[in-house]
Amino acid sequence: MVVASADFGAWVPEPSLRGAGIAPVSVSMSVLGRKVTDVTLKIGYKASAEQFGPRDLVDFTVLAEETGLDSAWISDHFLPWRVNGGHAPSALAWLGAAGERTERITLGTSVMTPTFRYNPAVVAQTFATLALLTEGRVVLGVGSGEALNEIAVSGREWPEFKERFARLREAVGLMRRLWSEDSVDHDGDYYKLVGATIYDRPEKPVPVYVAAGGPMVARYAGRAGDGFICTSGKGMELYTEKLLPGVAEGAAKAERDVSGIDKVLELKISYDRDPAAARENTRFWAPLSLTPEQKHSVTSAEEMERLADELPIEQIAKRWIVASEPEEAVEMIRPYLDAGLNHLMVHGPGHDQRRFLTQFGEDVLPLLRGL
Repeated sequence: MVVASADFGAWVPEPSLRGAGIAPVSVSMSVLGRKVTDVTLKIGYKASAEQFGPRDLVDFTVLAEETGLDSAWISDHFLPWRVNGGHAPSALAWLGAAGERTERITLGTSVMTPTFRYNPAVVAQTFATLALLTEGRVVLGVGSGEALNEIAVSGREWPEFKERFARLREAVGLMRRLWSEDSVDHDGDYYKLVGATIYDRPEKPVPVYVAAGGPMVARYAGRAGDGFICTSGKGMELYTEKLLPGVAEGAAKAERDVSGIDKVLELKISYDRDPAAARENTRFWAPLSLTPEQKHSVTSAEEMERLADELPIEQIAKRWIVASEPEEAVEMIRPYLDAGLNHLMVHGPGHDQRRFLTQFGEDVLPLLRGL
């Protein structure tokens, strides 16, 4: 992981956050046909706020740390994807609680939209406080947003991608200024600040990771992100021909070393020693199998659930690595590592997260650490 200076000039390695007894693992990966060596493979946990309440999510994160994982990430929803069994706790409150219960792992959002229901200045203040409370263990993962979460609190018409992306770029620039400047005046296209100051802030700016599903935002992640986030299960060509080349192109234009950008994959993996359970566990997450076009105009959890429940289990399971043997799981993960992704955020879909973390930690994690 790296931390950027305020002017995106010098890049300073962040001190390791690994605990005693957990050895870093170096892997060899090819990026855009070029061999990259000595890249540390990091493995984290996705705390699924759409599926579990806040106290459970904190407990699972403590277990993830005890299992030997390096990071934990939470989604930030105002509304869940399902009415029945759905949840949507505050990611910001959770980060504070998880920070108090853990000692070593990095904590982040995957992802938060700092542009509509949040003012980016307030997000900057909150993450500055979280960074102080956790002694630098927080990461702000950002994205351009989803109608489901934003319309409910504003009633506004959901804008097209061009505006959402412009808001995101302006917000990220503003937050970085607030983390590094004593007083910020800003009169932009979407936000206005007058003498804004964050009095309690960390020595180093909070790392900002940019989530991308296409090459345009991937290029922005390469230009301006401390890290890049994407999700698995969309066909390897997306990663090898669009996303990772986009990150590399953006980094090159900004005269940055692409190997210094943390490349995170939200890995959808349903691992269970029982093959039937591994497949069935994916059912709750049927909304993931809806296309962006299907989800674009969805404004209620009821509508999202209705559309998702119409999908057959075969289509739902295709978005996931479904495995009951550890070697099988690793072989399906390997192409992502070969493509150049160096940080796996494992997302288990089942309702028994303790079972998932225990089995993954005992069976799959040692093989990944040994790559």
